[in-house]
Amino acid sequence: MMDAKPLAGLKAKILVLFPLSFFLFAAMLMVPAGSVRYWEGWAFCAVIFLPALFGSLYFLQRSPELLERRMKFKEKELAQRTLMDLGYIVFFAGLFVAAFDERFGWSAVPAWLVIVADAVVLAGWFLVFLSFRENAFAGRTIEVVEGQHVIATGPYAVVRHPMYAGLLPIFLAMPVALGSWWALLFFFPVCAGIVPRLLDEERFLRRDLQGYSDYCRRVRYRLVPWVW
Repeated sequence: MMDAKPLAGLKAKILVLFPLSFFLFAAMLMVPAGSVRYWEGWAFCAVIFLPALFGSLYFLQRSPELLERRMKFKEKELAQRTLMDLGYIVFFAGLFVAAFDERFGWSAVPAWLVIVADAVVLAGWFLVFLSFRENAFAGRTIEVVEGQHVIATGPYAVVRHPMYAGLLPIFLAMPVALGSWWALLFFFPVCAGIVPRLLDEERFLRRDLQGYSDYCRRVRYRLVPWVW
């Protein structure tokens, strides 16, 4: 368990970063949309940040080390840094396109489909949450830390990368949740970028994490059971 002083620092970071992130994210949608009446944008902020708030409070109590690892953004490998930087650029470009779509009315996504897409995002977040709850070593960057071992329980008994499996429906549903068909053109590449990242992660873990190769032989599927 984390010592009291680092834990207090982690709580302070979350207290500052969470509302700041919410404000910046909402601004990225409302400013290019040209209106605060962009209800799809506000609904999407809710399905993104409310689960994140719940998860932060949950793991502060049960696994603060996981939250600390999730706050490390800098990849050590150049290939991974490049891949992540490109992913962020395309991701935020997709958000801006969705917001401009709201302003200029390029798409006509029915309200019921927006709500269904929000539900898909929530389902994806739930799978991500289950992955984090099972695996306290699931950092944001690819590395092996002291004491790390192979996790083969919970969703990891079904697919090797359940966190990425949860992110896929989130990314695919995002444009529809934001009321934009055109933004799909940006989120398809974001989803495709998950594949080289997880393959590179597997190469790294096979090399540096004892028992991971045996785990890969036991759990055949990476993202989708009986598919891949």
